[in-house]
Amino acid sequence: MGAAGVLDDKDRIFTNLYGFQDWRLKAAKKRGDYDGLKDLLAIAPDDIIDIVKQSGLRGRGGAGFPTGMKWSFMPKEPSPGRPNFLVINADESEPGSCKDREIIRHDPHKLIEGALIAGYAMRARACYIYIRGEFIREAETLSAAVQEAYDSGLLGKNAAKSGFDFDLFVHRGAGAYICGEETALLESLEGKKGMPRLKPPFPAGAGLYGCPTTVNNVESIAVVPTILRRGAAWFAGIGREKNEGTKLFQLTGHVNRSCVVEEAMSIPFRELIDRHAGGIRGGWDNLLAVIPGGSSVPLVPAHEIIDAPMDFDSLRDLKSGLGTAAVIVMDKSTDIVRAISRISYFYKHESCGQCTPCREGTGWMWRVMERLREGNADISEIDLLWDVTKQVEGHTICALGDAAAWPIQGLIRHFRPELERRISARKVAEASPALEAAE
Repeated sequence: MGAAGVLDDKDRIFTNLYGFQDWRLKAAKKRGDYDGLKDLLAIAPDDIIDIVKQSGLRGRGGAGFPTGMKWSFMPKEPSPGRPNFLVINADESEPGSCKDREIIRHDPHKLIEGALIAGYAMRARACYIYIRGEFIREAETLSAAVQEAYDSGLLGKNAAKSGFDFDLFVHRGAGAYICGEETALLESLEGKKGMPRLKPPFPAGAGLYGCPTTVNNVESIAVVPTILRRGAAWFAGIGREKNEGTKLFQLTGHVNRSCVVEEAMSIPFRELIDRHAGGIRGGWDNLLAVIPGGSSVPLVPAHEIIDAPMDFDSLRDLKSGLGTAAVIVMDKSTDIVRAISRISYFYKHESCGQCTPCREGTGWMWRVMERLREGNADISEIDLLWDVTKQVEGHTICALGDAAAWPIQGLIRHFRPELERRISARKVAEASPALEAAE
């Protein structure tokens, strides 16, 4: 790894992220995919899980749960009639997030090989990749790559001549954000309405079709083969302690060059933007705030994030989160209240309606946000809105309630003066005609 936490080219895992080379099997093998696969599948399953634990890999889907630990929850000896399953979450619907589609579009065999190795480590009989319905070309590419793997004997009976039987299925979703939540995804896979399940039981105990299941993000699975080839110590040597490895960052908004880039975890925000996005539009003095992990995490004002390491723990300390590392940059031209109100509408629209706090609260919060945007409110309603976000947060089956509450909490925490200014300005504007009429 180079200076200042910047990733060296030799350490990149996704070497065809931009699609300059072909995605097909022949080109993938030239890039090193499937190298020594038979030897990797000769390692004991528990040893593979230990290597993933030692690498420090944390889930890349948003929550950041240690991947190896998640795998270890699966039964070591599946019972007859209740096989283990691996499910890969490719339902990338978080506003701002666009990394998994790049892996699937340009490097699908990394994901397929990762699925095979992860499935072997967890004694899974099959894997289902649940892909977002709008990803039409990506689904076509992935299905074709899976067929190539079957035709080459890398999947199916005696996969890669390892003595291990493993099937992989691509399942198209229908574009519901809620199906990105792992248990709602399982419900949808089973042909039911995508509504989150109460936990426990957790998927590792009773998941898909009531069988032990692990749900992982695309990026989490796709990096596993490289970790095994290059060693846990190599991956753990990138980034900070407990925030190890490489990460795909998605840089959008008011930057000079939007992009998806693989970088070292813990790279400082300023370094990330200057090096890969060509800086902030209008210069660094024009930066207003950043949503660092997709629309569900609270925004961070410019002065707090400018030199912050981009990783799970440092952003948590800023009362935000790394999430999927979908970095949404907002300059001073942004109507920050309107931006958060727009996000609030998204969560109102995407709530499955199962839990009362979310079903009723998301609509109520959006309506208040719209009035605050116009300044058509009382200053006391800011505190009322904060109280309602706290009643929604942590009181729903899944985290969509939290995702609806956090952006509003971030706005009130950091931009309360702007909310109060709008209310005062509207009252002054309404009072002026009345005063003129009285005169």
